[in-house]
Amino acid sequence: MAKHPVPKKKTSKASRDSRRSHHALSAPTLVTCPQCHAKKPPHTVCPECGYYDGRQVLDLGTPES
Repeated sequence: MAKHPVPKKKTSKASRDSRRSHHALSAPTLVTCPQCHAKKPPHTVCPECGYYDGRQVLDLGTPES
């Protein structure tokens, strides 16, 4: 019969929580688009107006219905 590894001592809450200190989530970085002033991730085309680096790179016409 195979033996399974079992902890010899109970891990304290302080040790357990210290190990998890790096597990917190961080809010995404957002910048304001200089054209339409919408929030967007940095170094990406604005999904609202289609501008990147001062020029239009996507044609976001009216949505088709």
